[in-house]
Amino acid sequence: MDTPPPTSTTTSTTAPTPTTTPTTTYETFEQVDIRVGTITDAQPFPQARKPAFKLWIDFGPGIGVKRSSAQVTTHYDPAALVGRQVCAVVNFPPRQIGPFLSEVLTLGMPDAAGAVVLVRPDHAVPNGGRLF
Repeated sequence: MDTPPPTSTTTSTTAPTPTTTPTTTYETFEQVDIRVGTITDAQPFPQARKPAFKLWIDFGPGIGVKRSSAQVTTHYDPAALVGRQVCAVVNFPPRQIGPFLSEVLTLGMPDAAGAVVLVRPDHAVPNGGRLF
């Protein structure tokens, strides 16, 4: 006699798992240039439609300082972001966000409630280092 699967009476507090995207190639992955940089300035961005900060990120001598609009206001304070290393896509075209030109896409992951948590290295690494 088959036994029905057990049922759970607890509720999950994690965000729903999105479906995966189609398989890609390593060559396609290599086209996305993800680098590490250090935030040198962070300011509130009240003109943004969704709460955001304006970030200036130093990617080292090869790339320099680039600007990014980041919706990270839930977990971060602008002053605490300065000096923090983050990962960003540096080869997307710039994007106009209201009066601010965002030059890189700062990377994050959603927490259980969907708020952004920044992607960063566990240990200090040289600015401009490429993800591989």
